[in-house]
Amino acid sequence: MGNRGLCGERGFRQQFSTQEQTPQICVVGSGPAGFYTAQHLLKHHSLAHVDIYEKQLVPFGLVRFGVAPDHPEVKNVINTFTRTAHSDRCAFHGNVVVGRDVTVQELRDAYHAVVLSYGAEDHQALEIPGEELPGVFSARAFVGWYNGLPENRETSVLQLAPDLSCDTAVVLGQGNVALDVARILLTPPEHLEKTDITEAALGALRQSQVKTVWIVGRRGALQVAFTIKELREMIQLPGTRPILDPADFLGLQDRIKEVPRPRKRLMELLLRAATEKPGVAEAACWASAPRAWGLRFFRSPQQVLPSPDGRRAAGIRLAVTRLEGVGEATRAVPTGDVEDLPCGLVLSSIGYKSRPIDPSVPFDPKLGVIPNMEGRVVDVPGLYCSGWVKRGPTGVITTTMTDSFVTGQILLQDLKAGLLPSGPRPGYAAVKALLSSRGVWPVSFSDWEKLDAEEVSRGQGVGKPREKLLDPREMLRLLGR
Repeated sequence: MGNRGLCGERGFRQQFSTQEQTPQICVVGSGPAGFYTAQHLLKHHSLAHVDIYEKQLVPFGLVRFGVAPDHPEVKNVINTFTRTAHSDRCAFHGNVVVGRDVTVQELRDAYHAVVLSYGAEDHQALEIPGEELPGVFSARAFVGWYNGLPENRETSVLQLAPDLSCDTAVVLGQGNVALDVARILLTPPEHLEKTDITEAALGALRQSQVKTVWIVGRRGALQVAFTIKELREMIQLPGTRPILDPADFLGLQDRIKEVPRPRKRLMELLLRAATEKPGVAEAACWASAPRAWGLRFFRSPQQVLPSPDGRRAAGIRLAVTRLEGVGEATRAVPTGDVEDLPCGLVLSSIGYKSRPIDPSVPFDPKLGVIPNMEGRVVDVPGLYCSGWVKRGPTGVITTTMTDSFVTGQILLQDLKAGLLPSGPRPGYAAVKALLSSRGVWPVSFSDWEKLDAEEVSRGQGVGKPREKLLDPREMLRLLGR
């Protein structure tokens, strides 16, 4: 009698624990948001199993394809992500496009919970005449080009190389990405040779004729979105001098007294660069510098001006703006004046944008996010989101880490409260069968490690940390597919 009761209790506990203790969770997207969400779930639930799906053949998202090649220290988070991927309760499935190869509903049927962490894959359009002219690119495409993003390989390499034959480039936007692209355009190529920049981009930059880069913003100096580290790098860029008009900074000294400390330090550095006389050595360097960059404030793009034959961009018409409103509500409004700025290359860096992934997932096209409450997708139980698709394309990698941990925590709370489906779920076994029937061949993390070793080996031959593989077909061939 006693024995039977014990067996019965143990059997009951195992049944009860299937859903509570062996949750099958999948994460869509293997950038920082995806990996940090997976990390949190694995750390705080000792039996959770997490599958990470990624449309590229390779992991790490924006860390691989967004971080500038001359910022290798930012890429060190890859070591943390690799440890997560090596967990025996985590699996990576690359080369799987969710929404095309498998639907979100099919994932929801296979898992107890699904987390969408696929980031912001698009860019904000300028929506001005002439935007379609050759010589006009999104900063996202330009960053993808020098970082070896496969989807940018065909178009950008062919179109961008000739465009670097102009002497002036204009970057629209004053955030960190705008400074990244300006810095890469102006950095002496020999300083990039030891980075993981693609060989094609390095070749084009060696031939580049770009001497001046204007970084244009709709609002004033006080509203710039870049950070002090990026500004300092621009000021100290070898062979390059800043063009800053002291008139743009009049009265700023008094206005920064009340602002938060990080913003105050940034403004003080800008003020010094614009208004203080450089030291003898610095002045000599600037006097002989072959390249220059400058900030233009209170300017909003109105039209890309075509060359006389109408075949390419030859300038940009900027509306002069002024600020209206106070605090967060400050807006830049046109004054009616315009000015034309000649240039042969226009890079638009006014923001990234998420895309809807699947008709079954709610999406706010205006904000470019999935409507959610602390990461719970509105009206879809068991569906969550983290990262840029949750909060919009803002913040740095640590912001995404905090945000992803919150989503992970909310999911585990829901699991504990019994709000997720009960009973076992097949997880990857069911998805694998679907993908196989559709002729899709996922790439595992050990496959990635073979590609990684190949990249590192190719890089060693030319003194670089790696030479990135750019062609998905070549990658699959190397994996024997």
